[in-house]
Amino acid sequence: MRRLSFRLSAMIHFSASTAVNLALTVLILFSLITWTMIFAKGWLQWKLRQDNAAFAKSFWQAADLISAEQAAKSAPGTLAELARQGFETLRQIGQQKTLASTGDRQAVMERSLSQQVRKAQHKLESGLMLLASIGSTAPFVGLFGTVWGIMNAMESIARSGSSGLEVVAGPVGEALLATAIGIAAAIPAVLAYNYGVRVTRLSVAEMERFANDFMTLACHRES
Repeated sequence: MRRLSFRLSAMIHFSASTAVNLALTVLILFSLITWTMIFAKGWLQWKLRQDNAAFAKSFWQAADLISAEQAAKSAPGTLAELARQGFETLRQIGQQKTLASTGDRQAVMERSLSQQVRKAQHKLESGLMLLASIGSTAPFVGLFGTVWGIMNAMESIARSGSSGLEVVAGPVGEALLATAIGIAAAIPAVLAYNYGVRVTRLSVAEMERFANDFMTLACHRES
């Protein structure tokens, strides 16, 4: 019976240390993913703002829609993609070769541009769900490591028969480290997610304004 109790105690101690180390590894991985996405998404959003600003300037300075279409052919950014979709829809409306191009001109144009806006929005939102998941789960992973660390500390006290600081300091410190890393991994992820959502909403609003202006110009030309 005593031998079985010793084996069970050793198994619990090993499992506790392994669980805490696993939690710390997962949290460090979460942190690396978060900061990688922060830098990657930040650079992409900065580049997108520059591309859209440059294209909007060239588009509105064009003499007519033909010149504007030439400017949109090779320009990067979501506004340029939206303009290319609009010009393609204009050609389809004139030819009426597909079901998507039949019907009222304004309704067809509005449907086409709206679909392009939603498509661009999905691209802008890519990765945000991962940041939200890390921000919501990292504290619980840290708490998991804390619980196992406290269990390890209690088991060490029971085995040693002493509650001195030298017995509990190590396991408790390991447990608190898991909690601290969990919070440190969650905070940047949550902030980056909130910022990404805000930037995405602003980008979508900019695309919707451009789509309305483009539709007004296209319908005025055809009227």
